[in-house]
Parts: sequence; structure tokens; C-alpha cells
Amino acid sequence: MSELKALGALDSFFKNEWQRKVPDAVVAAASEISKKYGSAVNGVLFYGSCLRTGEIEDKILDFYIIVDSYKSAYPKKWLAVANKLIPPNVFYHEMQHEGVTVRSKYAVLSLGDLEYRCSPKCLNVSVWARFCQPCILLQPENENVEGRIRQAIANAAQTMIGHVLPQCRTTRASKDLWVSAFEHTYASELRSEPEGKGLEIYSLDQERYDQLTPLLLKALNAEKPERGDKQLSRMPVFKNSFMWFLRRANGKFVSVARLIKASLTFDGGIDYLAWKIGRHSGVEIEVTDRMRKRPVMSGVTLFWNLRRKGAFK
Repeated sequence: MSELKALGALDSFFKNEWQRKVPDAVVAAASEISKKYGSAVNGVLFYGSCLRTGEIEDKILDFYIIVDSYKSAYPKKWLAVANKLIPPNVFYHEMQHEGVTVRSKYAVLSLGDLEYRCSPKCLNVSVWARFCQPCILLQPENENVEGRIRQAIANAAQTMIGHVLPQCRTTRASKDLWVSAFEHTYASELRSEPEGKGLEIYSLDQERYDQLTPLLLKALNAEKPERGDKQLSRMPVFKNSFMWFLRRANGKFVSVARLIKASLTFDGGIDYLAWKIGRHSGVEIEVTDRMRKRPVMSGVTLFWNLRRKGAFK
């Protein structure tokens, strides 16, 4: 009964978190993107820096479009196959809302894949590490689907903390757990983050993580830290360290595979690249229809031309 009570409290935490109001531009973007996938859409998860800050202009929104199946989501079979083999597929979207250009990057993931990739069974960290952070569900198909997605998000947070507990066996301090968890997951993806990134992510929503931690520890039945005496077997620690080694290896490999796949599936990628480079370097790029038709070749040519102009080193 106590376990059910702990899980119920965890569910209530995320249910309350999803009551947060988001800007109208976010709702409009989510709605327009959803129309591309029609009745296949189960819901839209909004997450990322724009959720934390509420800033939209000159930013890019982050969404996950949750669908019932890839077959029903795509008219082109090869896109469905690509999404199933190496999820998710990622796309770029632009729209005008009240005179402001609203840019979005969104990924497509099936509800079944979301549930699996938020669970402890999933070796790859990318989905459960992302959704243990703040997110909001928009446009749920119905209450049953909303409940399943909320359960997946709760599982993501449990997976995150559950996997790092053996590495922090003498402490249950919220800061220690989350900073360690973020550092482990960032090291398991193909990205270059400065030292202290884990602390930065925790600090951005410290109150939220501090409220969530005791709920997770109760749900995991891990409220009391283990003590590092000589009688305590170190095998769980060794096993957990080995599993993190496997997660890092898997994360690097999958990240490269996703980059290769994105060169073929990232619809609108050349527009996103042009905007991103212009925003950070000040070098303006005119994207032509020819470039959109041949994004891979155009991307290579664009790279060398921009390097000569000093857009990056």
C-alpha cells in the first residue's frame, strides 16, 4: 500500500506540473505541427529552454510528437521504417504567429517507444534523461493516453535516479543525486558540454528537483543511504559502473547513427542550419529551393563556404 501511495504522489507531482500555462505561440506551433500527422497523434510533449524561460522570439521550441504508430504517422513507408529502426525522426518547422517567426524542432516517437525508452530496461539514455527534466503535455488524445504518457514521464525520473543511486550510495541529497545523474547522462551522448553542466541544469530548476527527489526515493524504496563499511558488498557498485560504461558506448554509437539518418530525414534541416549559423555568427545565408532539394550536398558546400567567411573555425 505504501508503494502505491508513493507512486500516486509521484503521478500527482507530474499532473500538477502539467497545469503550467504556456505561451499562445507554443500552443499554435504544437497544433500546426500535429496537423501533419492527423489522427495518429496521441499528444505533444513540450520541453527545453523555452519552457523554462518562457521566451519565444529568436528561440527554437522543442517538441516530441507522440504517435500511436509510425505506419499511421507517415505516408512514406521509409520514414516509418527509419523512425522504428533508429528513433526518433527529427524535423524543423517555421510559422508566423502574431507577426513573430516561431521556429520549432520536433521529434516523432510512438507511445510504445516512449514507454520503453523511459523505462529502466532501455540502455540508451537520451529519452529518459530528457524527460526527467521539466516538460508539459499538450493536446492529449484522451485521459487514458494522458495517463500512459504521464506514467512514462514518471518512469523516466525513476530510471534516472535509480541508475545513479549505486554511484551515490552514502548520500540522498537532491543536489548530489541530480548533478551526478546529469553528468553521467551527458557523458553518454555525443555532445561536448563544459564541466559543471550537471550543476547548471540542476540549479535552473532546483526547487523542482528538491521537491521531486523524496517522492522518487520513496517510490524506489531507497530513502536511506547505504554506508560504505567493509561488510557491504561492492558488486552492485561494480555492476552499475559497468552498465554506465555500456550506456556511454551505446550513446556514442546511436548518436552517430542518428546524425547519419538525420541527413536524409531532417525535413527543413537546411533552413534550421541557416538560421542557427546566422544567429550565432551574424553571417546571413539565403536558402534556395535547390539547396532544399539537395540538403546533404548543399550542407557540405555550405560548410566550406561559411568557414571561409569566418562563420566558425
